[in-house]
Amino acid sequence: MKLTPILFAFIALVVFIVASGSIYSVGEQQQVIITEFGKPVGKPINANEKSEAGLHFKTPFIQEVNTFEKRTLQWDSTDPSRNRLQTASEMPTRDKLYIVVETFARWRIADPLLYFQSLRDERSALSRLDDIIGSETRNIIAGHDLIEVIRTDKTRKPQVDETIMQISPNAAILPSIQFGREKLEAQILAAASEKVKLWGIEVLSVRFKRVNYKADVLTKIYERMISERTQVAERFRSEGMGEAAKINGTREQKLREIESGAYKKVQEIQGNADAAAIEIYAKAYNTSPAAGEFYQFLKTMETYKATMGRDTTLILTTDSDFFKFFKRIDGGKAPNKTQP
Repeated sequence: MKLTPILFAFIALVVFIVASGSIYSVGEQQQVIITEFGKPVGKPINANEKSEAGLHFKTPFIQEVNTFEKRTLQWDSTDPSRNRLQTASEMPTRDKLYIVVETFARWRIADPLLYFQSLRDERSALSRLDDIIGSETRNIIAGHDLIEVIRTDKTRKPQVDETIMQISPNAAILPSIQFGREKLEAQILAAASEKVKLWGIEVLSVRFKRVNYKADVLTKIYERMISERTQVAERFRSEGMGEAAKINGTREQKLREIESGAYKKVQEIQGNADAAAIEIYAKAYNTSPAAGEFYQFLKTMETYKATMGRDTTLILTTDSDFFKFFKRIDGGKAPNKTQP
């Protein structure tokens, strides 16, 4: 009788252990493979839309539950969380330029049974993706020029930048683009997807995260770019200075034309005014002999005023017309004193 409670507790414990080993739950974001002595038995659970998540039963102690992620997973060529010495790969392009390409991808477990039989865990799957995606990336990059990797243009014909053609012909020619980065990513995805099917994996997308030159040539490339841009800038400056000189020359020419035209107009107006004044004077002073003599007297006085000052010395003959008004106011000759 004393052993009854102990026996009851023992039986309850055994039932609990058996029940806990027989019941397991499957989440909506999980898929499960049941193994018996290490070998898969039955079909994957919740691997497709027909299966339902929830509680399921298995044989205790014999069968084991292997859970896998059903959601989309990520792969990164430079993921530091995986405790590995994986770095971005250096690879040559078709035009012999070495670049560093960092990629990332999205993948999922499409066939959990095949995935379990070939890889077992996610670490192994990521290692296989390193090899496959890295290899296909190098193959695709090696078959295309650098411009195809860094540009998204789908198609572009060869173009020439005339502004820098004379300075740097190589930099002035813009090469054609036949594919573009998106098509190269699609080619990598297609090539990698065929190979990872053997492991029950489906690669959903592959993208370039970063594309850069090798560190040892990056400085030289920057210096060459700076030199080319500086030459272009200097050419633009020289062309601007030439255009400014041309504009200033045109301005000076037009200014001189305006000034000469204005001077000519002034002279014409002044000449016409002088002619009109002379005509008026002629009409006024030719009305009589006395008026003519008076005009001659006024002009002579104006000439005296304009030509003689305080320090002026004139040497004139006594019979000079210019001296006649110094002798007599009427301009006539002085009477001969010897005559009576």
